[in-house]
Amino acid sequence: MAPGTGGASGNVPALAVFRGERKFFMLTALILLPLLGAAIIMLFVRGEHDHAKAEARYIAMFTTCVTFFVSLFVWIGFDGKKSGFQFAESREWFSGLHIGYQLGIDGISLFLLLLTTFLMPVCILCSWESITHRVRAFMVSFLLLESMVIGVFCALDSVLFYLFFEGMLIPMYLIIGVWGGKQRIYAAYKFFLYTLAGSVLFLVAIAYLYFTCGTTSIPELMKLAPHLPLAVQEWLFLAMLASFAVKVPMWPLHTWLPDAHVQAPTAGSVILAGILLKMGAYGFLRFSLPMLPEASHYFAPMMFGLSIIAIVYTSLVALVQTDMKKLIAYSSVAHMGFVTLGIFTFTMQGIEGALVQMVSHGLVSGALFLCVGVVYDRLHTREIARYGGVANVMPKYAAVFLFFTMAAVGLPSTSGFVGEFLVLAGAFKASTWMAFLAATGVVLGAAYMLWLYRRIALGEVVHDDVKAMPDISAREMTFFIPIVLLVVWIGLYPKPYFSAMEASVTNLMSQAESPLPESLERSRAVPPSSRRVGKVKPDSPRILQERNSGNDGKGGR
Repeated sequence: MAPGTGGASGNVPALAVFRGERKFFMLTALILLPLLGAAIIMLFVRGEHDHAKAEARYIAMFTTCVTFFVSLFVWIGFDGKKSGFQFAESREWFSGLHIGYQLGIDGISLFLLLLTTFLMPVCILCSWESITHRVRAFMVSFLLLESMVIGVFCALDSVLFYLFFEGMLIPMYLIIGVWGGKQRIYAAYKFFLYTLAGSVLFLVAIAYLYFTCGTTSIPELMKLAPHLPLAVQEWLFLAMLASFAVKVPMWPLHTWLPDAHVQAPTAGSVILAGILLKMGAYGFLRFSLPMLPEASHYFAPMMFGLSIIAIVYTSLVALVQTDMKKLIAYSSVAHMGFVTLGIFTFTMQGIEGALVQMVSHGLVSGALFLCVGVVYDRLHTREIARYGGVANVMPKYAAVFLFFTMAAVGLPSTSGFVGEFLVLAGAFKASTWMAFLAATGVVLGAAYMLWLYRRIALGEVVHDDVKAMPDISAREMTFFIPIVLLVVWIGLYPKPYFSAMEASVTNLMSQAESPLPESLERSRAVPPSSRRVGKVKPDSPRILQERNSGNDGKGGR
């Protein structure tokens, strides 16, 4: 049985225990395993001598590998034919307040969860020699970060989601601020303040939904929140946008990202580009589209515009960069622009393309930062002009770097091609001009990535220190090869991925279905001040009365 395709009740009994219907608490185990590893390091590893550093590294590597293998069993047990949440767990948390500990995954969150657990061992391995001080604290920070991110993709309660969503800021702040470059304090503060400021409005939106709908359960809010008036949905959408747009990041809230990438250690840049940027796009898919469908359609033109600007503008900015990390950071903003574009096309191709693009970008962009880290560890500079002719002295590195350059460009048979092609197909259905403008980003992407490769790898070796650089080591090849295989697998045979996400995407599209134009006009007539606070039901006369109040054609903003 291929992973992600599910199966009938007559499957192998040994796999039955991993089915979502069984209360096996695998998602809780995924959250707790990194915490357990962090606790072991803090309690039993003492000092900063070489033996203690080695112990911390091996414990972190073992923990992240075990977590990854457990997540593979989640994929094996996932039934792609079901659109609902699987491996669901629900426990009472705050008695009487309808706030619970709820976990579950669907086809939208499954591969983001797998991407998280896959990249964490890679980050530990790439930091094996480059992080030499406070190793114990570094490994603990990464394990805490993994636990928080897994919680984000598994949480089915909005309060629990928010705690994980904001909790990841603390370890990431430490990773940048303690182990980063010369301007690490400035970059860490900027990262923390940008993301925290936007999330304050998200908390306000969660509170409003709780007092209006009487629950924080995400599945329940998906049923209740769409019946709110459009005027209310608009304010809630903007409040959530303030948080999600910073996390993606969308233009013009992207300015924290280049600084964070440049100053972060290599592993920090990999996890930032590979996973943390996906949390904002995931928020749109989990909250904005299913809970606020009318507002999502109302603001779709604005989201299209911001996405196109991000794709074109940041691609042009990337063309003039002299720092390798900063160039790849701006390219990340452009690639995430394709993600938000695909999400708000409200088409099967667009949303599935956005999901594939998120996974592809996590792999490819993370690998590009690893490529930067390899040469930085040897020459201790990220200035493009300091290199040149690297292919003459590091042929294996040049081949790996070329592969990921082509994947970032969207070469057919790589994962980047699948994601971008589907997004552009979905955009073409929504608007021909929008698809055309987005396609210019593909051309510009090829320009700045090929320009980067030419300056780094081709030509003659000018500097003596470049001539002395050794080629990729066995350790470095160990974390490159799995990423290469995954990028090619998705590019050549994406069926297992589409099979697992198709039912969930179809369900999301039905939740985000566009209402009739007259319904939009009527609901816009209700100002936010006319809302009633209290529990609501989809068929409640109170909410129907609230939606139809003031429908005399004179309302509006």
